[in-house]
This record gives sequence, C-alpha cells and structure tokens, in this order.
Amino acid sequence: MPIYEYICLDCGRKFTLFKLNIVEKEEERCPHCGSTNIKKLVSRVRFVLSEDERLERLADPSNWSGFDENDPKSIAKFMKKMGSELGEDLGPEFEEVVDRLEAGESLDEVEKSMEGGDSGERVGDSVND
Repeated sequence: MPIYEYICLDCGRKFTLFKLNIVEKEEERCPHCGSTNIKKLVSRVRFVLSEDERLERLADPSNWSGFDENDPKSIAKFMKKMGSELGEDLGPEFEEVVDRLEAGESLDEVEKSMEGGDSGERVGDSVND
C-alpha cells in the first residue's frame, strides 16, 4: 500500500496519505485545512534490520574511526551511535551518562557518581546479564 507525504502550501502542515487504489485519481486535500494546494514530498526510506545485522554494523571497524577512549565527548558520540544502531530506548540513565560525557565529565567521574545503591551495578553493566 503506497504511503505518500505531503505539505500543505496554505497552512504549512505536513501530512501522510495512504493510497488504497493508485489507479483511481482522487483529489488530495489537506486534512487540517481542506486545501488542495499541496505538494508531494520525497519521503525518507526506512527498513528494519535484524539483530545480527545491527551487531554486524557495530562491529564494523569503520565505526571506530576517530574514536578516542580518553576523550569523554568521543565516548558520548560513540555511545549515541551504538544506541541508534540498537534501535531501542536505552533509558534515562543512558541519556544521563551521554549528556554528562558530552559536557566533558570523565567516564570515571560519571561512574563514581552513579555507583552505589544496592544493585552494585556500574555504568555499562547490562541489566539482562
């Protein structure tokens, strides 16, 4: 089923139309204001990767270029890249660590401040392990 994205040139809003029958030509309208003054947009293509494909991408040596384990900002950038490749919400703790590294805190400083509690987990420890 084709899906098309449009922008209304009158109200400026973007919207999506599902085309059940692409042979029949029907006049497209903005669902917000009803205008026919719309323009079809070029949509981004998205596809789902298997877990193996995502892990393969992470293992690709080209992903490591420019990575400096002694630079907190470099670590934060790599963590963001890993998070997006995994395609999952890694939670507020992950976001906090990335934000603090981007601000220039060292990984040791972040780890020390986040240690404690009863779990004994460290930054980077997996809950599922």
